[in-house]
Amino acid sequence: MDSTQESAVHEHRLSLAEVLEMAIADGLVESEAAEALKIERKLHGNKVHPLIVIADQKWRTPSAPAKLLTLDVLTEWLAARCGLDYFHIDPLKIDFTGIGEVMSSAYAGRFGILPVQVTTREVVVATAEPFLREWEGELRQILRKDIRRVMANPEDIGRYLIEFFNLARSVKKASAKGEVTSGLSSFEQLVELGKGNRQYDANDQHIVHIVDWLWQYAFDQRASDIHIEPRRDLGIVRFRIDGVLHQVYQIPMTVMNAMTSRIKLLGRMDVIEKRRPQDGRIKTRTPGGQEVELRLSTLPTAFGEKLVMRIFDPEVLVRDFRSLGFSQDDQARWQQMTALPNGIVLVTGPTGSGKTTTLYTTLKHLATPEVNVCTIEDPIEMVEPAFNQMQVHPAIGLDFADGVRALMRQDPDIIMIGEIRDLATAEMAIQAALTGHLVLSTLHTNDAPAAITRLLDLGVPAYLINSTLLGVMAQRLVRTLCPHCKKSLPISEEERAAWRSLVQPWKAAEPTHLFHAVGCLECRMTGYSGRVGVYEILLNSPEVRRLIRPNLEIPKLRDQSFREGMRPLRISGALKVAQGLTTMEELIKQVPPAEDL
Repeated sequence: MDSTQESAVHEHRLSLAEVLEMAIADGLVESEAAEALKIERKLHGNKVHPLIVIADQKWRTPSAPAKLLTLDVLTEWLAARCGLDYFHIDPLKIDFTGIGEVMSSAYAGRFGILPVQVTTREVVVATAEPFLREWEGELRQILRKDIRRVMANPEDIGRYLIEFFNLARSVKKASAKGEVTSGLSSFEQLVELGKGNRQYDANDQHIVHIVDWLWQYAFDQRASDIHIEPRRDLGIVRFRIDGVLHQVYQIPMTVMNAMTSRIKLLGRMDVIEKRRPQDGRIKTRTPGGQEVELRLSTLPTAFGEKLVMRIFDPEVLVRDFRSLGFSQDDQARWQQMTALPNGIVLVTGPTGSGKTTTLYTTLKHLATPEVNVCTIEDPIEMVEPAFNQMQVHPAIGLDFADGVRALMRQDPDIIMIGEIRDLATAEMAIQAALTGHLVLSTLHTNDAPAAITRLLDLGVPAYLINSTLLGVMAQRLVRTLCPHCKKSLPISEEERAAWRSLVQPWKAAEPTHLFHAVGCLECRMTGYSGRVGVYEILLNSPEVRRLIRPNLEIPKLRDQSFREGMRPLRISGALKVAQGLTTMEELIKQVPPAEDL
């Protein structure tokens, strides 16, 4: 419908009968079902938006391929029919501080509209009523800006209309309580004459609301980390989702500092101390009632105190190995090592590669009532009642080596050491393994064979590695393709060449089709949703032991491990590419070739 046709339509709200007639005309619904729905809704009244009523029927389009008529699908269809752009409201991309300047919440509620973008030239306003336009002229005259109407999901408008205006009000009122933050928190202090120096109250109700709202949306978006970062004039909030950081908000510096103080207070940290790094933790609940633990870390920077919150999902502890990305062969090799009563099992990889998740999942499966599982960690990442967990405290002289020494007197069966960082810890781990305990730990190396080199570099004698090491697993995390929008295409010549270079010199069946990232609302237009592990498992066999000596040759060790069934990280990843779980681009980005390791 063009603008001339639209102007001829009188002002009115959508009715169910009107929308159903349009849907019948466009072949979206069958007339018999539409008539039955009209009769039913006449009996119950029509207080709900027509699109919501139709979406609740869970109808599919009559013509093949049958498509489910969700609320978003219906809204997008109606927007196109009325000549409007469809707009998906993403709360992480809305500048809520500018919304309150455009109109009042009462005005927005009266017409069921929501400002979603504000620039110097125009205001973009979302509506679910394409034939209500009286507000458009009023706003254009008051704001002296162009008004562009877009159509959005009526449920989203109803929900976010309340949330955004409440949040904008909280930020505005919090900002009105003071102007300048303490100079001690910032390397570069800007002195402004005529302004006060009052600190915000971290328990101010507006600050409480902002922090709660931030956590809610981090949980909703599956964020693994929240970064609150000070800049010269404002604060930046970023979420790490599937391993990638996304900037989501800009907030006034003064509000950001109050938020940081609020979070430090909840984490039982020293709120006044801003000159040195601190750690803390908070346990909270998601809107669905699920307990979530946040690990806090602060860092003094040039413009103030930076805060990172790592979100630990308790669901990790109940996941099985398949959901972590283990193939059948990976799981068999891993369980072959961890089922033994004594020895050392190592997990290696860079920070953020999922080592801790793998260890916790393994311990959860091993922690039966018949065994005593003890851990020494820095810090304790997730609290699990089935384990006896201890945290290192360097300030009082309790390091990993001392912690293992103490655990040895606690009659343990299985010991998990957070990380082997030095010779003293390595020696205690070996001592524990020699005295009949199963020891699991991590190292920061790029692949499995390099872990043995690292132990030799630390000063562990080769004969002790031979007698205690059961095996090593290296791992990486790669983003998985969104199941809602991934697209299969025949493999191109360029992709075929890339595939062959990826899997050389190992043989791997060449796929005829490859899946590609597309992007949809479910994955926030990234094409990816979630992550899965890629694994390389080295078993310390008799042949491998013969190669472990002070002048160890890594290429020979690697070749022997390959002959015994160890799949390199890239081959494990290539199998996931062939299965349609991820892409070659993601694999190449996350997993370097073996010769570069």
